[in-house]
Amino acid sequence: MTFDINLVPDGGISWLDASGPDGNIVLSTRVRLARNIDGQRFTVRSSPEDNQVVLQQVERASRASRALHDAPLIRIDHLQPAERQLLHERHLISRDLTGLEADGNVRAGAALLTNGCVGVMVNEEDHVRLQCLKSGFALTEAYSDLERLDAEMGGQLAFAFHEEFGYLTSCPTNAGTGLRASVLIHLPGLVLTKEIAKVLQGLSQVGLTFRGLYGEGSEVVGNFFQLSNQTTLGKSETELLDHLGDMVRKVIEYEQQARHVLQRDAPTVTADKVWRAYGLLKYARSLSFEETMNLLSGVRLGVGLNLISDISVYTLNKLLIFAQPAHLAVREGREIGDPELSTARATYTRQLLEADAAR
Repeated sequence: MTFDINLVPDGGISWLDASGPDGNIVLSTRVRLARNIDGQRFTVRSSPEDNQVVLQQVERASRASRALHDAPLIRIDHLQPAERQLLHERHLISRDLTGLEADGNVRAGAALLTNGCVGVMVNEEDHVRLQCLKSGFALTEAYSDLERLDAEMGGQLAFAFHEEFGYLTSCPTNAGTGLRASVLIHLPGLVLTKEIAKVLQGLSQVGLTFRGLYGEGSEVVGNFFQLSNQTTLGKSETELLDHLGDMVRKVIEYEQQARHVLQRDAPTVTADKVWRAYGLLKYARSLSFEETMNLLSGVRLGVGLNLISDISVYTLNKLLIFAQPAHLAVREGREIGDPELSTARATYTRQLLEADAAR
């Protein structure tokens, strides 16, 4: 790699340890704050020289903060496509920052500073995207850490702010608080009981939205959903987080009820689905990414129902990340589209499952 990901503390994925609240259902919680520097042209109109000035200002402010004073600076615009996608697969950077859209262009000055659970994306859609990623269902804890970083950065940078409209952002839907909070949640029970459409429709009616594994613009695979707030204007940060938190707690309750229904009404069918998924992951010699995610969902359900006892949620979380295309490509020294990655994915999966079962 052009940049050694091992220089990032815990590789930026400490949330994989499944130590957070409700970690068997909620994989992670992420809170982001969109900010722009007053007096600088927004990235939709900025030049490469403007972006470089922004990067220099944000880096100086980061070095003056307690959270990011020694964080490595990762120049996204200096990385290869597979390396950029790897960071995206770890949920450390957005799709926009990777430059992996149709034109394939990376914005000049695109960068990431990250240390522990907090970080800052630079020259994304906005000049600054502060973020915090925590294990499990931890909205309050994530925002608490992020609020401190926001105060530290705001003490060094003059953020664009309007008395009526709040923080000014490139996209009007982010104006106001600039806050986007989301949880990555596993909902196989609701999918198998065919209740998922009703639940998701209910969330949209109360101002929330859902996305796939990689957030905006991504498809749902493996029954993993990102649930997040839609609006940022007109409510305080606390109100937005409380509303999302209340709704997520209800979804967790619905999922637990759905799993109870599966065990009560279809125990044999459910067990068969779980053990078939486990058997394929344990013995398959070739696995596509989508197939792996769907099989992981079945095994994860089995662990949650106490049908499988020798596999940890941490191992399943690791597979969720390290079985992805860019991770395998970098690990194997191959191109992302190389057909041999399906074989490498199956081998890695078997080895990880065998190592966990042997402990």
